[in-house]
This record gives sequence, structure tokens and C-alpha cells, in this order.
Amino acid sequence: MLKAIATHKAPKPFSNYSQGIEVDAGARYVFVAGQVGATASGDIPADPRMQHEFAWENVLAILAAAGMDHSNIVDAHAYITDRAHIALYRETRDRMLKGHRPAATLLVVSGLADPKLVMEVSVVAAA
Repeated sequence: MLKAIATHKAPKPFSNYSQGIEVDAGARYVFVAGQVGATASGDIPADPRMQHEFAWENVLAILAAAGMDHSNIVDAHAYITDRAHIALYRETRDRMLKGHRPAATLLVVSGLADPKLVMEVSVVAAA
């Protein structure tokens, strides 16, 4: 269903993601809107580690509602507000994805919709 694409003619990944992912024809796609580090009730913890955890948990909960899991993620786009959180982002992503390596983009941005937020992640999944 999902096939990693790799070439030596482009830079190898800087962490645990794939250069590209091919999806078989006829797949069903789910586009998960940007998820932030908030609880289901909308509370935003002050702790960046908790925000990273909640954001990924929210993504996985939405995928589960669609009958999918981490292994269906084709592409992930993440936005963090502090360059010092790059290692935290990668550690959390790697743990939540359990070795799965989708295509991915990570951007450091000056802010998100709520100034209390430190990260947001959106994904595309296929099955």
C-alpha cells in the first residue's frame, strides 16, 4: 500500500522520515487538519512536552476514528515555535510513529493561532 521512495540524487533525511512515499492506486485518503497540543476539552498545558504529546495523540485519535493508525501516515507537516524544541519534536514523533517513516516537513515559525501553543502537526494518511 505505502512504499518509501529514496534516491541518492537528493539529500538523505536529516532524521526519521522518508524522502517520498508512493501510495497504491485506489487508496482511501484522510487529511487530518492541524492538531495542537490541547486536550479534548480544549485545555492547553504550559509544558511543551505535554503539548507535543497531545498534538500527536490528537492526530492518532482522528486516524483511529477513520479506521487507520500511525502506519497509514503518508505525509506529516509540523510547525514548532522554538528551535530548541526540534529534538523534543523528533523524539515524540518517533515514539508515536513506532518506526514508521512518512514523508515529513518541519518548520520553525514565529507563532501559532494561540500564543500559548508551541506546536501543531497535520498529516495525510492512506489505506
